Amino acid sequence: MFRSQKPQTQHPSAPQRSSPHVQTPSHPGHAPSETIIRSPQGETLRIVVLGGCEEVGRNCTLIEYKSDIILIDMGLQFPEEDMPGVDYIIPNMSYLKGKEKNIRGLIITHGHYDHIGAIPHTVPHIGNPPIYALPMSAAIIKRRQEDFHTRQLNVKVTKASDVLKLGAFTVSFFHINHNIPDSVGIVVDSPVGRVCHTGDWKFDFHPAGTEHADFQHIASLGKQGVLVLMGDSTNANHPGHQVSEKVIGEELELIIEKAPGRVIIGTFASLLSRVKQIIEASERLGKKVAIDGYSMKTNVEIAKVMGFIKCSQSTLIKPEQMDAYDDGKVVLICTGAQGEKNAALNRIANNEHRSVRIRESDTIIFSSSVIPGNENSVQRLMDTLYRKGANVINYKMMDVHAGGHAKKEDIKLMLALFKPTYYVPIEGNHFLLRENAKVAYSLGWNKEHVFIVDNGQIMEFQKGHGVLRKEKVPTDYVFVDGLGVGDVSQVVLRDRQVLAEDGMVIVIVQIEKNTGKLIGNPDIISRGFIFMKDQQELIRAAREEVRKALLDNDPKSSADPKYTRDRIRDEVGKFLFKKTERRPMILPVVIEV
Repeated sequence: MFRSQKPQTQHPSAPQRSSPHVQTPSHPGHAPSETIIRSPQGETLRIVVLGGCEEVGRNCTLIEYKSDIILIDMGLQFPEEDMPGVDYIIPNMSYLKGKEKNIRGLIITHGHYDHIGAIPHTVPHIGNPPIYALPMSAAIIKRRQEDFHTRQLNVKVTKASDVLKLGAFTVSFFHINHNIPDSVGIVVDSPVGRVCHTGDWKFDFHPAGTEHADFQHIASLGKQGVLVLMGDSTNANHPGHQVSEKVIGEELELIIEKAPGRVIIGTFASLLSRVKQIIEASERLGKKVAIDGYSMKTNVEIAKVMGFIKCSQSTLIKPEQMDAYDDGKVVLICTGAQGEKNAALNRIANNEHRSVRIRESDTIIFSSSVIPGNENSVQRLMDTLYRKGANVINYKMMDVHAGGHAKKEDIKLMLALFKPTYYVPIEGNHFLLRENAKVAYSLGWNKEHVFIVDNGQIMEFQKGHGVLRKEKVPTDYVFVDGLGVGDVSQVVLRDRQVLAEDGMVIVIVQIEKNTGKLIGNPDIISRGFIFMKDQQELIRAAREEVRKALLDNDPKSSADPKYTRDRIRDEVGKFLFKKTERRPMILPVVIEV
């Protein structure tokens, strides 16, 4: 199984031995559905990333040893622009079918939806294994579950100092910084070796409401020996160190203090470190704070109950109470900094909010980076706010946002502390994984010890040796559309894309049931394809094509509705493409009389 060859270069911390041959997939597709991938045999540890290695989001990692399986995170991915009607995408659990009894637990790194959002849709269907999460993450998971009607979850609240025995695995934690409380990395000790998973992380010497990362513990783990380190890649293409939350807090407090009117701040509902800074700074300055957005209000309430956000109850007001105070005494924190259509900031900008309207004296702060794919919606929102005369500030103008993910120099320090034998970049698009790998190369790791994986690609490790296999487990997208999970297929999605791009043409015909002969004129309806009043000639010609397609060559045979529909679809489709070079969806309706 393990073929060796002489490495070109050797990382100084790694044992002096031959490195394994790395097998790369012949194509980027998924493993065929008929492929049977059995549980690892003998002293073999299997690691598979089920989501997060080809996109930002849908984070989920599976670790398997003989008959024991643990999962790290179970996140969702927000849809792309070419996925109309899809709410979000979740990891594919097909590999676990029939193995539910082997799952010893799901371990959560932190409470962001790209790491916990799929739990209500997946966990009840994989045997409802215990979920181990620190207090803040556990509280968010439990609160979100109230919106679903699936079976009750088995959430076990843990501490960063806890050690869990899960089958053949011993699981512990190391404190790390992110932009939400209770963010931890995961340590998995197995009979084959130690695996460390960073989750989302950064190094911050002055974080908001927590301590800096536990460097001593991380260095101690590295000194004891780490077989595999799986590291966040989200900001691996940015040089330098990540900005501290202290810098952002000071900048925001200065803006809030100097603003001539109201301050409206858009940010992520889960960015609780930022929300804490804003509320506490506003209170120090004698200002009232309104919270808007369902998820924002929910998370703030959880953070207050847990003591993370500390403020007087009188500091917090409802958005509809803002007009009762002088403009210079009010701060509004809301969702919608990504330009989401129904979020609070977008409704305020478009005069659709029940009580808040933009004023020229307002200062609007976008305290978040732009998620890839949201650039156009964010720009439209900013244009609307500028048109209304407000003063708009974003993170490119001033330090009003610090990312929650490590940059190149931070990754170098993490690698130097852990000194893993194998490094696996995770959590990011493929180019980000490559950028993360380059950081490891720059420190002396050779390419045979850095695995750049696709979703579903199997990594197998034995004592001190690893191999990247060609086989993949299924990781196809599972779409959540309304209350349906997985009932939107790629075919349905393509249909929606066709409807969005080229529209639909409905052709209604009546035929004799016994002979298949056309009765009367075909009726044609266009939706999203052409404006029929302006295209009467094209409609007339299309009707003629329908008549030609339904010429009855055998009057003695009975009608075949399926053949008739297919014939109309083919002939009208070819005709309309010839005339317009567009391919609308053709929907034939055949009525037998």
